[in-house]
Amino acid sequence: MAQALRFTRLNLPLLAVTLVIAAAVILVIADRWRRGSFVFGGATILAGLFRWVIDEDKVGVLAVRGKTFDVASMMVVGGIVVALAASIDPLGTD
Repeated sequence: MAQALRFTRLNLPLLAVTLVIAAAVILVIADRWRRGSFVFGGATILAGLFRWVIDEDKVGVLAVRGKTFDVASMMVVGGIVVALAASIDPLGTD
């Protein structure tokens, strides 16, 4: 039990991002692709924020390259996805 709790605590940032991505996928499957795009972009920005504020040894697999590169790339990609989702005309749908 203690080992499972430790594993969960160490992987909490990844778990949080994964849950937000799962919510985005559910929205897309439910034909709410525009909202799903917003949520997916938000998940990418959340991953960048976690990478920025959490120590190198505690961020887990969210650390891919250097901290500056990881934060910048996730924030830029997340921002682009959110901007694209906002710029698309809903045409009577959401």
